[in-house]
Amino acid sequence: MFDLVDPFIGTAATDLPQPHGIAASWWWPKPQVGNTHPGATYPFGMVSACAYSGAYPTGYGIYELGTEGLPVPMADRMRVSGFTHFQQSGTGAIRKYYNYFRVTPMLSTLDDLGTAWQVRNEYAEPGYYRAELETGIVCEITVGPKSAVHRYTFPESRDARLVVDFSTGGLAIPYGETTPLRAHLEFLRQGSARGEVVMEGAPLAVHLECDASDFRQVLWYDRRIMPGGSRLDFADIRPTTLRPFGLMWAGPSVAGQTVELRMGFSLRGTEQAKVNLAADTGNLVGGFHARRQQTQDVWRDHLSQITVSTPDQDQGTVMATALYHSLMKPCFAKDESPFWPTNGPFVYDLCTMWDIYKTQLPLMTLLRPKRAVDLANALLKICEEEGNFPIGYRMAKGADRFSRQGSALAHTLFADLCQLRMPGVDWDRAVVHMHADLRRTYGEEYLRDGITHPISHVLDLAFGYWCAAVVADSIDDQALVADLAPWAAGWPAAFDPDTGLMAKSTFYEGGPWNYSFRLLHDMAARIKVAGGEDRFVELLDRFFGYGAPAVVQPGLRPGRDELERGYELGRFEGMNNEPDMEAPWAYHYAGRPDRTAEVVHAAVHQMFGTGPGGLAGNDDSGAISSWYVWASLGLFPVAGQNLVLLHPPAFEEAEIRTAESEIFLRTSGFRAPSRDTAPQYIQSVRLNGVEVPQTWLSMSDLHRGGELHITLGDTPSDWGSSLRPPSRPSVGAIALATGVTK
Repeated sequence: MFDLVDPFIGTAATDLPQPHGIAASWWWPKPQVGNTHPGATYPFGMVSACAYSGAYPTGYGIYELGTEGLPVPMADRMRVSGFTHFQQSGTGAIRKYYNYFRVTPMLSTLDDLGTAWQVRNEYAEPGYYRAELETGIVCEITVGPKSAVHRYTFPESRDARLVVDFSTGGLAIPYGETTPLRAHLEFLRQGSARGEVVMEGAPLAVHLECDASDFRQVLWYDRRIMPGGSRLDFADIRPTTLRPFGLMWAGPSVAGQTVELRMGFSLRGTEQAKVNLAADTGNLVGGFHARRQQTQDVWRDHLSQITVSTPDQDQGTVMATALYHSLMKPCFAKDESPFWPTNGPFVYDLCTMWDIYKTQLPLMTLLRPKRAVDLANALLKICEEEGNFPIGYRMAKGADRFSRQGSALAHTLFADLCQLRMPGVDWDRAVVHMHADLRRTYGEEYLRDGITHPISHVLDLAFGYWCAAVVADSIDDQALVADLAPWAAGWPAAFDPDTGLMAKSTFYEGGPWNYSFRLLHDMAARIKVAGGEDRFVELLDRFFGYGAPAVVQPGLRPGRDELERGYELGRFEGMNNEPDMEAPWAYHYAGRPDRTAEVVHAAVHQMFGTGPGGLAGNDDSGAISSWYVWASLGLFPVAGQNLVLLHPPAFEEAEIRTAESEIFLRTSGFRAPSRDTAPQYIQSVRLNGVEVPQTWLSMSDLHRGGELHITLGDTPSDWGSSLRPPSRPSVGAIALATGVTK
């Protein structure tokens, strides 16, 4: 899979072929661009590094700030002013941006610092990025878990320079820049330096080693060299007083001369940054090549956990890249929290739980369960120290503006880990914080009034109570289970029984239709609210556009009227955004897995493609990509409920390697699918030779491994039509429904 990854997928405006069938009726409210970057990354690592143009939202690319419609170009081609660190991955407007410690190779004076040069011959693979500037300098970057290694190949020049700017951060768009508050930097000896910058509340330290022994090293301030000094200190910087500052190695170069710059990072000071750099590079023989190879080996291991059989290389590239994007975030930085003194798991770039909790976190739990446990413990520590579980959590500090997106989303991760009996979490500790978190912000209104707005939070909170009850039941705290149960049953307040849809309210990036088909813990009762199974299927058919005309997508800088008309369509967002990403599987609960097969087929084969424009919308830290991984394998997790729903896979064969087992996915009657073929339908399923008459398995079944064999045909069958996935109005139904025993 490693060799099929294309890190450039999602870096440019969507250019997928014109959709047809039901997919033509889906409406895209969010920017039509993946917002990814092709820079060097490490699986769940602390550092990413890429060419810096200052564009929205990662710092790579050519687009201005945009939150709806077509992305707006700020330039006609890629021009970069250097190479920065800590880029986001596929996000939208997250308010805080990184791009710290810009490294700029130059052949001219500091007066030209900030000049944007055209980029040529870009190349990227997992863990490695390469580009050539129009100046003729070849630039290469690789990363380790807590480090970046740069290598620059200079042409012949009398004045080659490698400049590190400590004062930059953010984006080159209006209100996108960041200003350091405090900073210090110093040279330690020839080729060695260190420094720390407090940027957006985060004290980020760096230790640098440069092998340009024949270059002189100098500090600079306001684009002027500071002769004779070895240290700069800034105690109180303000935007009005900020002048750029940093350090530099400079001297004449011969054609083909390479300069390697190694940078270790830490949120706990320069000494720890030095330790981190030594851990990442100190024992490697071969410098840049060795670090690149080791990171490549780690990526190969991660990406080899899923293999698929397909004669279509483009389909393989989409799958491999989706898996790659799913394994980049969040950033794990063990023992690095700058906000409390104790060691242990620390995580950032949860951007955001609202995006990743349904698909990306279940995929992490399946493939890398120890990472999922580390994340759970990091979330517990954040809750203890800061008072609540975050919806979004960044290295940069600032008010959590994402609280409007959702409530109690971390609870789904804890419920999944608990039902899977994952070791390493103190469940007595966890349930205390899960319970307390449910009583904050929107939870207070829910407790007082039985409802809150945006009304989608009612579903979040009710399910959060159910998840907390799962954990309470696991430690046999039946009194707490009884206390939580009424609130877990409070979700009907979010629905209008006259329409069968969500009640009137405000909604985040959607409307009542987009939130009406969430996979609740009591779908049987939910369907009754809609008026029964036939009426529920009618609503779903309308939502997915059966029989509807094609829509016109938002254009450049769409106005409010245009967007409101789009939302009024009440249509599936077609993998352009996350709020309804699980809705295709709601059909299972009404006995229509054939409809799921049709919708998922259209989404998998029309909403994803190769090339920079291959994503329909923001990838959002792997949320959309992980959806593709699950959907193309014929599996879909119901987050928090220990359930996996089944549908026709996009591959004839696939293998999933988990921490302790292997899952072999096999088919009979498979016909290679494409965007222009009709869907296939499941005729029968066998797990380890035993017939599976229902449309679901437990996630525990996947973790145990074995062979899942799916027989496919070209017409719908009665498979799964008489059985319904479990509905769980009470926690006591868990063991019976999933086969999990305590």
